[in-house]
Amino acid sequence: MKVYVSMSYDLVALLLVIISLWCTETKAQATVQQLEVQQYLKRSNKPTIKSIKSPDGDIIDCVHIYHQPAFDHPLLENHTIQMRPSILPSGLYDENEAASKMEGSSIPQLWHQNGRCPEDTIPIRRAKKDEVLSVSSIERHGKKRHGTIPNATSADAQEFAVVYATGKYYGAKAIINVWNPTVAGRDEFSASALWVMAGSFDQPNTVEAGWHVDPGLYGDNKTRLFTSWTSDGYISTGCYNLLCSGFIQVNKDIALGSDISPISSYGGRQYEITLLISKDPKTGDWWLQFGNLSPLGYWPSSLFHDLSDSASLIEWGGQVVNLEEEGGQHTSTMMGSGHFPEQGFGKASYFKNIQIVDQSNNLRAPPQGTKIIATNPTCYHMRYSNNYIYYGGPGRNPNCP
Repeated sequence: MKVYVSMSYDLVALLLVIISLWCTETKAQATVQQLEVQQYLKRSNKPTIKSIKSPDGDIIDCVHIYHQPAFDHPLLENHTIQMRPSILPSGLYDENEAASKMEGSSIPQLWHQNGRCPEDTIPIRRAKKDEVLSVSSIERHGKKRHGTIPNATSADAQEFAVVYATGKYYGAKAIINVWNPTVAGRDEFSASALWVMAGSFDQPNTVEAGWHVDPGLYGDNKTRLFTSWTSDGYISTGCYNLLCSGFIQVNKDIALGSDISPISSYGGRQYEITLLISKDPKTGDWWLQFGNLSPLGYWPSSLFHDLSDSASLIEWGGQVVNLEEEGGQHTSTMMGSGHFPEQGFGKASYFKNIQIVDQSNNLRAPPQGTKIIATNPTCYHMRYSNNYIYYGGPGRNPNCP
């Protein structure tokens, strides 16, 4: 009996030593991770001229325009900023857009309530420590997963409902109403965007813009304005917003990644954003214009190989990442308003006045033969007619178990 008790005490002591060593190692790893995150944030958060605390909790740093992250890119080391496109597409303002401005409302950014950035600066949403800690590796912060670009051979984890046009294009435009869809988990997201692409489906050159809800990126479920780009299908290049070098921002009033508010309500007022991506015929750069179509910034043509000439694919629509829950049930992450397109205006999400930029730098309606892809129509679907897209859905429902 005494031997048995002695052995039990020895075993307990051994377990305590193991637990102590494990705790010590875990604390050491946590400390190293904290230091790595601090160093990363120090590199990423540029020296500021002014900081503005937004009512929604974000901090907007006003950074000198030549100190923005874009200039960390080796290809842009000696780049001279162009403040606006040399030539705008013709047909930019038409009757449909004038009607749109009457129906909807422009959407200000909340941080404007507490200040504005001065001349020669741009606003950058400050990355938070917990946002960086939530990703699998610091190097992946702000980067999209490979394979999260809508195409006909997309991985099972992503689902989308898009209208697409193939051909030789120099940009695209859309007016999108803004919602706040439910996102089921931190590793899922819901986006409504305009994509401009060229190259292979496996490793395309892509620029995109729109609104999304992405708790894994921001740590919350707010609807935010976003941009993204890649030159290899997000294998090793590109990121969201200004979270890596590449996109050059020139606008001092719009902060990428900031909360969009107010948003559309079911059966109530609809709030919209207008987005235009177009290639400057003189410089070859891809410009993004937002809202009242003031220049927001551009992706220099030197970042790309296939997109350096023109785009071969334009897409408008919604996308979600669906990580099936235990038991194989479909996610309850919503697309758009969370309602199917059949419900129509004021209830379903929409893109309206969708246009492409042709070889003559004219905005015009997409060509005949523009097609629809809905990868899982019982969960998310779309309708397209007269340059008007209704799209979306609730995700899990009786027909989408």
